[in-house]
Amino acid sequence: MTETARQQGGHILIDSLKAQGVDRVFCIPGESYLAALDGLYESGIDTIVARNEGGAALMAEADGKLTGKPGIAFVTRGPGATNASCGVHVAFQDSTPMILFVGQVASGQRDREAFQEVDYGAMFGPLAKWVATIDRVDRIPEYVSHAFHVAQSGRPGPVVLALPEDMLTSACNTTVVPSAALPSGKASQDDIDAILDRLSKADRPLVIVGGGGWSAAAAAALGRFAEKAVLPVGAAFRCQDYLDNRHPNYVGDIGIGINPTLANRVREADVILSLGARLGEMTTSGYTLVTPPIPRQALIHVHSDPSEIGRVYRPQLAVIANAGALVQQLADLAYAPLASRDEWVRMARADYEQWQQPQETPGSLRMEQVITRLNEVLDDDAIMTNGAGNYSAWLHRYYRYRGWRTQLAPTSGSMGYGLPAAVAAKLRHPDRDVICLAGDGCFQMVAQEFGTACQYGANVIVLVSNNGMYGTIRMHQERHYPGRPSGTQMTNPDFAALARAYGAHGATVTNDEDFLDAFEEARKAGKPAILDLRVSPEALSPKLHLTGRA
Repeated sequence: MTETARQQGGHILIDSLKAQGVDRVFCIPGESYLAALDGLYESGIDTIVARNEGGAALMAEADGKLTGKPGIAFVTRGPGATNASCGVHVAFQDSTPMILFVGQVASGQRDREAFQEVDYGAMFGPLAKWVATIDRVDRIPEYVSHAFHVAQSGRPGPVVLALPEDMLTSACNTTVVPSAALPSGKASQDDIDAILDRLSKADRPLVIVGGGGWSAAAAAALGRFAEKAVLPVGAAFRCQDYLDNRHPNYVGDIGIGINPTLANRVREADVILSLGARLGEMTTSGYTLVTPPIPRQALIHVHSDPSEIGRVYRPQLAVIANAGALVQQLADLAYAPLASRDEWVRMARADYEQWQQPQETPGSLRMEQVITRLNEVLDDDAIMTNGAGNYSAWLHRYYRYRGWRTQLAPTSGSMGYGLPAAVAAKLRHPDRDVICLAGDGCFQMVAQEFGTACQYGANVIVLVSNNGMYGTIRMHQERHYPGRPSGTQMTNPDFAALARAYGAHGATVTNDEDFLDAFEEARKAGKPAILDLRVSPEALSPKLHLTGRA
């Protein structure tokens, strides 16, 4: 530990972040943490000023996904904190390490409903792994160190620390704590042997991968493990980049709009190895593919959080470990099954390849053709981001993710995620293509963050699927109240003109033949870009059409 000279709390806080290896923070400035903003001045930490606290928090969450270390956001008290809560919820459900610092009223004013005062423990308690108020300046390094340990240990997730104004402006001599020392997360040899033994005896096993704590090394190990043990691998909801989709053992995503043949394989499996996945509602199709509390399949559940094991499903074998660390152990020791499973894997892969064949939808500009072109021209390391909405179904079904952390998408189903995530990704990887696919409704929840992209030269390409309605809700309306649309229509701006208003590149695309040229122009523009994709409202999803209803 390094002792510091007498400093204000705001400067001690920033020094503590530097000691943890923080090189970037996202924020909306506020008077409640002016001393911390002053600490960032000349700190060497890249400070990205967003346009809304929700955008800043989502950027921090995406940065945490990309680096595996806590993404950092600073917001002011009251409305700033409530705006940022969406990012905390995404981090919680996506198991992403993140720390949100929130300004707070001075200690002497607390519990009086002072201006913009909020009880952050009560507010963020269900959304974060740990919520605390730093009320003593000499304990700042302790709290920061603990926050980094909590955010990254076990099941990763968000931490919220409140910063009373007077604590940040008080001064003291203190020490800075070195970066967090984390457990390995490895499983015991007995656990590894038990997993491999059960898999070797299975006739129809299936691996489902997901959750936090993975890495590029773990993704590579997963491929080796699947090959050696002859296992089909499916990706939990929005975890499609955990294994190169070209790998012969990858059999598709197990989430919304699942391939029906893959759904049947999940039901028919005799053993399911869940590597880090919680097996939540989206991955289990509403808890029908794997039924609680005792699944028909023999469940081997590997998860880093002891409280997750048995929460919904009773496993036959439970292992408390980091799935990313454990899969590397499995890859080293895996062996062939007792009886051949080549046909089980081959047929599952063939089903995936068939599902990848584009299914034609209405309109002159079709999303299946857009995604097909992206597959053809983007490099393996291109990063795709999206929020929530039916437009994402085309991306999930047809795009082939070829590298670790090339997919940034919220398992929490949060609209508006794609653009802030794309900004964070481009700032972290300026040499890679970063493409945000957004619906018109999804984009307009965060459209102001395009200004953040322009300010910091984050040359993202935003593809706005523009059909003039909230398509997901309209789809449900047509199922339950056909021909009676209510509350789902939108009047949209000219999105290409919006881009040009920022001094960026903007273009409108209306047919399949023009998309690729427009996309290549956007790639060469040397500035952020928006392509306004005018798609037909008839195309509700890759499988469902409006059939002419207005």
